[in-house]
Amino acid sequence: MCTGSCARCLGGTLIPLALFGFLANILLFFPGGKVIDDNDHLSQEIWFFGGILGSGVLMIFPALVFLGLKNNDCCGCCGNKGCGKRFAMFTSTIFAVVGFLGAGYSFIVSAISINKGPKCLMANSTWGYPFHDGDYLNDKALWKECHKPADVIPWNLTLFSILLVVGGIQMVLCAIQVVNGLLGTLCGDCQCCGCCGGDGPV
Repeated sequence: MCTGSCARCLGGTLIPLALFGFLANILLFFPGGKVIDDNDHLSQEIWFFGGILGSGVLMIFPALVFLGLKNNDCCGCCGNKGCGKRFAMFTSTIFAVVGFLGAGYSFIVSAISINKGPKCLMANSTWGYPFHDGDYLNDKALWKECHKPADVIPWNLTLFSILLVVGGIQMVLCAIQVVNGLLGTLCGDCQCCGCCGGDGPV
């Protein structure tokens, strides 16, 4: 596949993933699907906005750059036939690195939150984190230590797991574009073949 076509394919895949990440993070503000009375009762990691910033906003820009490559003039700039497309592919590589870092941020925040467990009302009538090192993941009997909000454990676990998977996929796609962009920078794009007087690929 040509480097430009590959980048556009990756961009089209990143857009829905970014929307999933954004939506999952928004839903985390409503544990169990309900509005909470005090924002201090929400898990700390929710306020890190991993899905909104990392997998969301920081992913939209790379995706739009990848999709925008279809409008790039492959016939070059300043008299250099290969300059235009090669520079665009190099730029996409930089944005891919930004996207990778954003997705990595979301992935790490989600992993920490899953391991830590949600913040909830405990048996001593205080709000805190009753679980340690992911012990609740293998022992469902421990879930009774969380009294409120209702269903907060499966709610947080499901949504942070979604963010974890989305972040992981985004990291892989952005890593692919880093390699693809470097190839496009060094070798040009096959779609440019012959567009500047039939001189072959640029």
